[in-house]
Amino acid sequence: MLAGAAGLAENKVREVGSFAMLAGRVFSCSFRRLPRYGLLLAQMLKIGAKSLPVVLITGTFTGMVLAVQTHSQFARVNMENLLGAVVSVSMVREIGPVLTGLVLAGRIGASMTAELGSMKVSEQIDALRALGTDPVTYLIVPRFISCVLLIPLLVAYSDLLGILGGWLVSVHVLTVDPHFYWEFAARYVETWDIFSGMFKASVFGGLLCLICCFKGFSTVGGAEGVGRSTTEANVATSIGIIIVNFFLALLLRTVYKNIWGS
Repeated sequence: MLAGAAGLAENKVREVGSFAMLAGRVFSCSFRRLPRYGLLLAQMLKIGAKSLPVVLITGTFTGMVLAVQTHSQFARVNMENLLGAVVSVSMVREIGPVLTGLVLAGRIGASMTAELGSMKVSEQIDALRALGTDPVTYLIVPRFISCVLLIPLLVAYSDLLGILGGWLVSVHVLTVDPHFYWEFAARYVETWDIFSGMFKASVFGGLLCLICCFKGFSTVGGAEGVGRSTTEANVATSIGIIIVNFFLALLLRTVYKNIWGS
């Protein structure tokens, strides 16, 4: 039993080491030179444009639900006019980046893992190496750059639709004065909130891509292995986003205090 636990721990350590080495290669290749425009544009279309509908729907209804739930609490102390501040700050700073990252983990992360996993078990990745093409540069770097650059834009759209959805419910369903909704939304959302949300989204995008591509490259066992890797990638990405969000919140809070002293 102890031997089995030791072997499992050893495998996990090796897996973490392999992931770190892959991440280092991806960073190195990304800063060395851009991939071919055709590869980059194809991934941008798949990751950005095709993910937009699900992101917009998620952001809109998240803002609506946030307005409804917050109003029920604020109505007890006659603070309904502050709904705009709560919805906008919550969407921009936390809910928008995290929820969009979790949704995209299923939308594009699973697709990445399944695609690369299928290539791995069918030996297409080995064929690329035999032809003198670096699989990391050819397959992972375009996805990594696209995720880092485009997921913040998707989060921005999600935030905007979430705030508009909150306004729609607050004004037309909960009878909040629209003037106060927009006044407090503009007053309490700072430039730092927007920056921190976009920074988180970029980090989540890079993390999502690295985990899913690593799982895809590590796939073994045919079709069953592809399904197993896809599930593991989805779970690992979701947990990783939640954990990393905590440490980013601490980091950004410390930076904010050091800059503005409050």
